[in-house]
Amino acid sequence: MEIALLLLAIAVLFIVKTVKVVPQQNAWVVERLGKYHASLTPGLNFVVPFIDNVIQKHSLKEIPLDVPSQICITRDNTQLQVDGILYFQVTDPRLASYGSSNYIMAVTQLAQTSLRSVIGKLELDKTFEERDIINAQVVAAIDEAALNWGVKVLRYEIKDLTPPKEILHAMQSQITAEREKRALIAASEGRRQEQINIATGEREAFIARSEGEKQAAINKAQGEAASITAVADATAQAIERIAAAIRQPGGEQAVQLKVAEQAVQAYGKVASDAKTTLIVPSNMTEVSGLIASAMQMVKLNK
Repeated sequence: MEIALLLLAIAVLFIVKTVKVVPQQNAWVVERLGKYHASLTPGLNFVVPFIDNVIQKHSLKEIPLDVPSQICITRDNTQLQVDGILYFQVTDPRLASYGSSNYIMAVTQLAQTSLRSVIGKLELDKTFEERDIINAQVVAAIDEAALNWGVKVLRYEIKDLTPPKEILHAMQSQITAEREKRALIAASEGRRQEQINIATGEREAFIARSEGEKQAAINKAQGEAASITAVADATAQAIERIAAAIRQPGGEQAVQLKVAEQAVQAYGKVASDAKTTLIVPSNMTEVSGLIASAMQMVKLNK
């Protein structure tokens, strides 16, 4: 019985040492008698017990790595405190195990060195404006060296750029002055546009008034011309009717009688005015002569 239990224990141990189940997105490095033998892929794997040994287990997922904060000096000799985060991925488990004793520390140190080098080529203002360029240059510098460590650097992101307090105060003052300048420019542009709008409105109003006055004058002139034409037409029609009436039998006598009546009425009106002195002709035949002259003019108009 004891022998059976011992054999069972040995069998279980043999199975445990032989069968290796690797999780997804992982790779295990196996050495055989102290020498690299293979990299186990996800799934069920078999090794030689007591001869093959799993020395390292690597995750193939994207790994975020905080890069410690450090002091960098810009091109214009300004100190900046910079920290960031690095994203990388193990692409070759064998190189990750044998290329460096600690590839995480190696990547971190290289990221800090590359960042200091890149920022040292830029002036202070550029470091805030060209973060994307800084990130790309750091990734390019690290990725080239990290290939020997079986690591692929995916991206680097600067989390914070902190200049000294004096620089911060000066930058804040500059920003405030710039904002005030833009506000003054905007206000002046607004006043300028307002004056332009007022002048444009007044000009358009003046043009509209002058056009209205012009049209009114044209309409008045046309109305007066039409009125004169109508009066002239009415007068001509009246003369034609009088002439036609005179040509009728007894028409001339009727006209003489009408002229005489109007003459008498005119004398009567003058005589009724107390302020008017009426001089009566000594020879009343002059009145008949006046009537005869009027009739002669009527005949001439026939």
